[in-house]
Amino acid sequence: MKPGLQFRLNQQLTLTPQLQQAIRLLQLSQLELEAELRQIAESNPLLEFSDDNPENADGDEREPMDAIPASSSSSSSTDTVDDAEAPEWGDVEVDGNSDDPIDFSSGSGSSRNNNVDEDGFEPQSAAPETLQEHLLWQLNLSHMTARDRAIAAVLIDALNPDGYLTESMDSLIAALPADIKANAAEVEYVRRMLQRFDPTGVASFDLRDCLHVQLEQFNPDTPQRELAMRIVDAELELLARNDIARLARKLRASEDDTAAAAVLIRSLDPRPGAALDVTPVEYVAPDVYARKDAGRWRVSLNPDCQPRLGLNQHYCGLIAQARGTDASWMRGQLQEARWLIKSLESRAETLMKVAEAIVRRQSAFLDYGPEAMHPLVLREVAEEVGMHESTISRVTTRKYIHTPRGTFELKHFFSSGVSTEDGGSASATAIQAMLRKLVDAEDPRKPLSDQAIAEELHRKGIQVARRTVAKYREAMRIPSSSERQRAG
Repeated sequence: MKPGLQFRLNQQLTLTPQLQQAIRLLQLSQLELEAELRQIAESNPLLEFSDDNPENADGDEREPMDAIPASSSSSSSTDTVDDAEAPEWGDVEVDGNSDDPIDFSSGSGSSRNNNVDEDGFEPQSAAPETLQEHLLWQLNLSHMTARDRAIAAVLIDALNPDGYLTESMDSLIAALPADIKANAAEVEYVRRMLQRFDPTGVASFDLRDCLHVQLEQFNPDTPQRELAMRIVDAELELLARNDIARLARKLRASEDDTAAAAVLIRSLDPRPGAALDVTPVEYVAPDVYARKDAGRWRVSLNPDCQPRLGLNQHYCGLIAQARGTDASWMRGQLQEARWLIKSLESRAETLMKVAEAIVRRQSAFLDYGPEAMHPLVLREVAEEVGMHESTISRVTTRKYIHTPRGTFELKHFFSSGVSTEDGGSASATAIQAMLRKLVDAEDPRKPLSDQAIAEELHRKGIQVARRTVAKYREAMRIPSSSERQRAG
């Protein structure tokens, strides 16, 4: 083969480090952004946080944070971007006015309140005790032998958050330390002892086992205790269907006694470990506020959630005195600092524009509630604000807006549409709100089936199939009509 040269012409979008940084900052939540900026500031002496702000001169009171579940959706970072998105970040220029700390509020900056006690220490709350820790504490106080304690420790470690053992006996035996050779009978003996720890019923293999152990702890003289144990051991399915008459006939007991036994069983805890669930409540501060002013909905950034980052004037003054590699390094750090500050300004402007577009589109929801939610997709907002859909996706992920109806993630306002008889469309969120309203108003003795709900929605002009109703109902964790009837 003869060596040769080939020329190939192609177009490729290359992301500069500054553009990559801008995209990364855009998709971060408020807490992640602050952590990221503090890490950057630690490596760049030209950057500083203006934490020591004077007290808010205008006396503006900030609204408290809302405690809501954090969103499970997340947006992964990427090094590629569509052509339509590049001008939005690529045309950013560094001006000479970035030396002052960024203040995104319309008024003067507000100080961050530090919660300290009278001794000057931040309040500290003890870490909640886990189920495993609670059981191990009891195990250390028990009279078990060292061998049984070792077996019990393995069983405790295998418990799921509800307090059940989901692994087979063979798997539990295989998990024992190498120096302990125990058979199934020995492990079962220890498991039975664990079941009587607090909370009673942990280390059970199934619901019957869990409820039976709890009934055993009742005083033998407890009314209908024995009947309740018979129901738990053999007739849980009939109990679940709330068929008291048939249950009474099978057990050859009166309906009154059977009903009393059912009440006793329902007083038990089917998930004993859940009482020690240590999943913390996550607090989020809204990034933007939506308020109605003079009949119009207006959006404003939450100034307490916007980082006040600026240039350290002392180090900036030293650049002119530096020589050689030091001067080159400091000028590079200054350029990076200014790019970062400009990226933060662009992030705030983008968040503001997107939030305003969403509020304009969903003003009916803010005025009338979930049933007035309009269908909305990323493309519609992207076209309105002149950005790419990927940018809208990033800026609405883990960003929250506070409204008079509550605090929502911006993604909450996007939903698909279902056609209506008049040729329009209704959002999935609105249909779910209607479904919830129908279920809340139904007769508990004759709950609406999925088909009945679909027909009722048809009468309201919304064309929705029964399987769609079932999908929405399950997503909202509403039991089926038969289960609702039993619960009633």
